[in-house]
Parts: sequence; C-alpha cells; structure tokens
Amino acid sequence: MRESQHGRRVVVTGLGVVAPCGTGLGNYWTGLTKHVEPAVVRRVLDLEPELYGVSRVQGRRMDRFTLLGLAAAAGALLDAGLIDRADAAGPLDGVDGERCATVFGTGIGGVMTWEPEARKRRDLGPRAVSPRMVPMVMPNAAPAAVALRWQLFGPSEAVATACASSTHAIAAAARAVATGRADLAVTGGAEACLADTPLAAFANMRALSATGVSRPFDVARDGFCASEGAGVLVIEEARHARARGAHVYAEIVGAGSSTDAYDMTAPAPGGVGAARCMRIALQDAGLCPQDVTHINAHGTSTVLNDLAEAQAIAAVFGRLRPAVTSVKGVTGHALGASGALEAVSLVLAYANRALPPTAGTVEVDPLIDLDVVLAPRLWEPAAAMSNSFAFGGHNATLVFAPAP
Repeated sequence: MRESQHGRRVVVTGLGVVAPCGTGLGNYWTGLTKHVEPAVVRRVLDLEPELYGVSRVQGRRMDRFTLLGLAAAAGALLDAGLIDRADAAGPLDGVDGERCATVFGTGIGGVMTWEPEARKRRDLGPRAVSPRMVPMVMPNAAPAAVALRWQLFGPSEAVATACASSTHAIAAAARAVATGRADLAVTGGAEACLADTPLAAFANMRALSATGVSRPFDVARDGFCASEGAGVLVIEEARHARARGAHVYAEIVGAGSSTDAYDMTAPAPGGVGAARCMRIALQDAGLCPQDVTHINAHGTSTVLNDLAEAQAIAAVFGRLRPAVTSVKGVTGHALGASGALEAVSLVLAYANRALPPTAGTVEVDPLIDLDVVLAPRLWEPAAAMSNSFAFGGHNATLVFAPAP
C-alpha cells in the first residue's frame, strides 16, 4: 500500500464467517459450491450463540448483527491462534491490546432491534421502549462488542457506506496497520436487516428477485436475494505475524475508493465510477491490470449494477479477461456485510488454489463480456481483486496478493 511506512506490509492471518450457506470456514467454502434452493430471503440457521460464549441474557442485550459479528470475530481469532476456544474472552494471547484495532462495516445496523421497539412504542406507549435500545441499534455496536470482549484498546471504528461498508472497513483497518497506528486489526462487517420494513422497501423498489434465484451476470437476472451474515479477517503487520509464528493466508497490497456522484441508487453509466475505483486500487498496490488474474465481483444479480460492473471491468482490463466470480448466487446479498463475506471467500481461494462458481448463473448476458466462472475452477494464486459498490454511489476495491 502506498501509505505504508517503514516497510510495513499487511497480511491476513485469520478468517471467520457466519453465512446462510455455512458457518465456519469449511462449511462456508463447501457451501459456495452446493446447490441452493430458491429463496428471496436467506437467513443464518446454524448459529449457536452459546458456542461463542454468548449467554441467553447477553444475547437479548445485543442486536442480531452484533451477535453475528461477534461470532465471526471469535472464529477469526481462533483461526489466527490468538484464542484457544471460540467462547474465550479476555486479552489475546501474546498480543498488546493497545496495538490492536477493530474496524467493522454495516449498512444499516440494529434494525432488528429498532423495528420491534418502534412497534412497542406505537402499541404500548413510550415507557415500553427498552433503555437498552440505543446501544443495541448503533452501527458501532459490533466493533465495540469485539473490543470489549477481547480487551482491544486501539482504534475501534464503524464504517457505514451501504453495501460497500465492510470493504471500506477492511481498507481502513489495513491502512491503520500499514501506517503504524496498529500492529493487528480485527476487521470485516456484519449485517442482519431481514426485518419486515426494510424487506418491504426493497420489494417495493423492485430490487428483490421475484424468482428467489440470485443469478449474477445472467441474461435472466431479476434482482438480489436478501441475506444476513458476517465475515471477519484478522490482519497484521507481516513482521508481527512472523514473530508469533502465525500462518499467513495472503497479503493486502492495495485499496481504492471513489464516488459516482451520479444518483442515490443507480450506478453511473458505463460504470465509470467503479472503473475509477479499480484503477485507484491498482495504483495503490503498485500493480498493472495484467497482474490481476481474478476478480471477486460485487455481482448483485440486478440488471443495472451487474452491467455497470461488467463495463467497468472491461474498461480497466480490456482483452485481459481475468476470471470473474460472484458468490451472491449462494450467499445472497448481505448488504454491508457482503464485502467481508466476499473477502473471506477470496482469501479461501488462495488457501484452496481454486475459484468458487457463480452459482445460479446459466447464460451470461450477451451484453456482458466477462470470463464468468460458472463451475469450480483451479487457480494459480496471483494478484486478485474484490469489489463492492453501493447505493449513494460508493465504490470500494481491495487488492490481494499471495502470502509474502
């Protein structure tokens, strides 16, 4: 990263994931290749809070998005060798908590708490509203809960840029490590917004799939499938990771951010803002388009967004045609957590030397000139890119490279 100081490099040493297709790294990776039944709404069904040290009482005092984020963080810390069991609490083993950051993204925050509390106020009056509502709905509740649980005293921040939130959060955390503000960061995103009101809004704006099938880049795509989930990465300075003998999955070498400044919901024509973001990320990484062999696309399965992203990729990469996949055919669209889920899948691609398929996609739109991965494909790890684009015109890109 261009902002890196004193030769600091940012590596990924831990992964955690909670998703509709599977909780835990093995289940998640396997789930990305399995057939998915049609479902407009996709929920996490296999989460057991007690396994992560969250009692029933504690669970009632946190919104579901915070619970998902805490569970994914526990998985990532366990994978990184910083805790010895998922339900552990207290300071991390052999790490200075004052040099640890927590940066999470969420698009909406605690809407699963907000909606029932608003209903209680309407039906029973203002005194029926829980005083715990405020810390439960605030978007920074997830990173705050993670910092509190494991005594991480460094920067603790929340990013809210709609569906680009967790990609921006990972970029911010990587810069904190690269510039020396932290030696280690727990970063990613969490989202649980499958409440009646937001689902009705998405349906009324015709963003949801009528068929319950997410088919990114397909000629018959008809909208996204709403989902929930959380993805968390443990990232740290390379020498810090080496000193504690950590396993390194990959390196974060660049990040880009731009804004369309065009429309609140529609992407800029031709994907010009997304193309600008990818070019910024490549420049930050010190790479050329020909260095990138794989793109984990935003790929929402909506008509305009998929076309705009495809046009942006074509504008940046031209005839190079890197392999493109979108995991939203399986995971659905977890809004602010989607970038983190996709970052986890990309890092797992390094570990497995393979690319997951773009599930649900059968016939790529003739207007989309991309090498869309339609079946599991072997991959020789090289530089790769993960994209997230959002309402408001927010664009975010991460660039990864094989472990140094």
